[in-house]
Amino acid sequence: MASSPPCGNLDSGLEIKTRSVEQTLIPLVSQITTLINHKERPRKSERTLAAIQRVGQAVSVAVGRFVAVGEAIALENHELKDEMAHACCEARRAGDAIAQLTDAGLACAPPSPAVTVFSDRTGMVKAARLLLSSVTKVLVLADRIVIKQIVASRNKVLMTLEHLERVSTFQEFVQIFSQFGNQMVDFAHLTGDRQNDLKDEKKKARMAAARAVLEKCTMMLLTASKTCLRHPDCESARINKDAVFQRMRCALQQVVDIVTEARGCTDGAVLAASIYNAAKDYTTSVECLRDNLHCSLPDGVARQLEALVERTEDFTDSPYTGHEQRQAILGMCQLARQDAHQLLHAWTQAQSVQAREATEELEVAIAKSCQSVDELRRELHKAAVGRASELLRVHAEHSPLRALKAAGVEGNLEAVAQHSRTLTEQKEQLVENCRLLCHVSGSEPLEITCVHAEETFHVIGPQIISAAQTLALHPSSKIAKENLEVFCEAWDSQLGEVALLLRDIDEVLEGKRGGDKRAYLSLPRSGKHAAHLKSANPANPAKLDAEEQSGVAKVGLELRLLSSDVDGELEKWEEQEQQVVRHSQSVASMAYNMYLFTRGEGLLKTTLDLFHQAQVLSEEGFQLCSSLHVFCTQLLGEEKSTLTSEVEKLAVLCQRLQMGARTPVQGKSATFQKVDSSIQTTKSILSLILNILPACNKLNTKSERSSLGSPQDWRPDVSTPVRDGDAVPHNNNNNNDGGRHDDFAVKPFEQHVAGLNLLESN
Repeated sequence: MASSPPCGNLDSGLEIKTRSVEQTLIPLVSQITTLINHKERPRKSERTLAAIQRVGQAVSVAVGRFVAVGEAIALENHELKDEMAHACCEARRAGDAIAQLTDAGLACAPPSPAVTVFSDRTGMVKAARLLLSSVTKVLVLADRIVIKQIVASRNKVLMTLEHLERVSTFQEFVQIFSQFGNQMVDFAHLTGDRQNDLKDEKKKARMAAARAVLEKCTMMLLTASKTCLRHPDCESARINKDAVFQRMRCALQQVVDIVTEARGCTDGAVLAASIYNAAKDYTTSVECLRDNLHCSLPDGVARQLEALVERTEDFTDSPYTGHEQRQAILGMCQLARQDAHQLLHAWTQAQSVQAREATEELEVAIAKSCQSVDELRRELHKAAVGRASELLRVHAEHSPLRALKAAGVEGNLEAVAQHSRTLTEQKEQLVENCRLLCHVSGSEPLEITCVHAEETFHVIGPQIISAAQTLALHPSSKIAKENLEVFCEAWDSQLGEVALLLRDIDEVLEGKRGGDKRAYLSLPRSGKHAAHLKSANPANPAKLDAEEQSGVAKVGLELRLLSSDVDGELEKWEEQEQQVVRHSQSVASMAYNMYLFTRGEGLLKTTLDLFHQAQVLSEEGFQLCSSLHVFCTQLLGEEKSTLTSEVEKLAVLCQRLQMGARTPVQGKSATFQKVDSSIQTTKSILSLILNILPACNKLNTKSERSSLGSPQDWRPDVSTPVRDGDAVPHNNNNNNDGGRHDDFAVKPFEQHVAGLNLLESN
């Protein structure tokens, strides 16, 4: 049997940057390799001929379907029309050539001079290369459409962002922010798909960081803008709002820089300066000495060590590093220098005796030098992680944040200034510690995450202070208080991310961190790949995996926005103890917990937790319906009829949610569908409540003026569930609304590109 040709022999020459394109090409490469490497026997059995013909026909049919989709894409994207048409023409020509070369009828007729795969292996290789190259071109062109969609979506968001920044009335703000929210949801979906699809782990980490900024800043933008509109002459409110808008613009630009691969948008300078990279480079150079006995003296090894030692000054010069730890680091640096000196001496000795292989002395010196650097790295790791853990314990008390909130409510500007200095000092400690963690993180994606954490603390600290100053100037302002709460939650959320980061850094150091699960790709995978997914028993508590979280992330974000809208509508009610208000608050709070579940955080940890929360939410919804029915009895005519109809719709939705949550299911797919259905129904409930509340508030105000009765009997005996804090966003936003698909310009591309997943075997 002829050996399989290297992948490079069939390389298209195009750089593939996404996993979806790569995975789509794998089965095609497998099949055409089978055709090229057929068994070269003088006599061909009918079974062999039939198998070869089967593969050739399957390739031809799949290419035909694929080309049809590529041509449809070209019709909708005129700027790519010529390139796509040329690539499709080449693919069709190559597919026809392969079908002809594998025609069993021609191979079975010895007198015929017809050329076949058995007589023209060179022709088959040529056709296979043309096919692979042209199909790759089609996929890469389709990938450019995805990039174009992301850029276009960013431009829409940016334009709306500029309108939001200039609004001067609440009515205009509400109208534009609604449009902005929808655009952000679409942008989150597109960028989430892209993040999961990227092959470069550094780009994935940078994309995750930018998307995390955008998600958190969306809520900050809402409250900061409302505060500025409520208090237009307040300088601290304006500063607070401007900082949010600026950070969102930077994050939007970073996303576009990543997907378009703009120059100068990498974190290379930061990553190159880390101790992790310096230690890795030094160790590599040291181990190469055994193979370079006949080269000149490797001065580069000594320079690399000095560069490594120089970077440890970030630790030894820090005022937060203890005296004993500083001395330990300095001592290990000196030991590393001594071992390096012994290493160069042993290498020189081996060279002087013209040794053909590394001597025993040189091998020992290499081992000692690598060990001393590894011990230094571990000591630095211990210093950085230990300091971070200590800071997290201190910040868990939230003393400066609580003090700032209290001083703001009291209107005490002097106390706000005092506690702001304390928060600033803690912020500086966190920023420096993130810089130290970057040195020892152990992988480039984690280094990028450390840089993101450093930037986040650097920005949010001053934002909290400006929000507290605004509250102190307007202590009775509910929106100013809410704004400060949002920024404090963002601070707390970032502390939680640092805790997760410490765990990941420890896992890298101990070698426990393996390859990431990549179950989700932008391009579809065939059934044979999906069949290998582990099934989950719904009878047991199960957590969503990365693919499932991406599947519900979009509707989860919509749930978050709806719950926020409900809270905003409830603030307009003068009597906060009314049962309608209290039950609506409870429903919104539970929906918020379900949103956190879609991100893998919050109080709900497993699918069973989610289903239980759905049942409790439905019961709270029924209680809300009862309170609304009481309210309806006070109305007359069309008002009563309209509201009663809406309440009945709400009851139907609550019943659907309850029955769906109680219905048992078997299998991983069915469990996920149940999760998605529960969240979708909850979203519908919130939307309906948003329609009911304004009418109820208006009629309630009207009824109080008309003395139709006091609504005090609406007050409940239950308390509103406590909301969890913001959590870390995941690399994932799949679209589950069924009516929209944004991966490519035309949906048939998804349906037919799987045609490239050809026969499993001959």
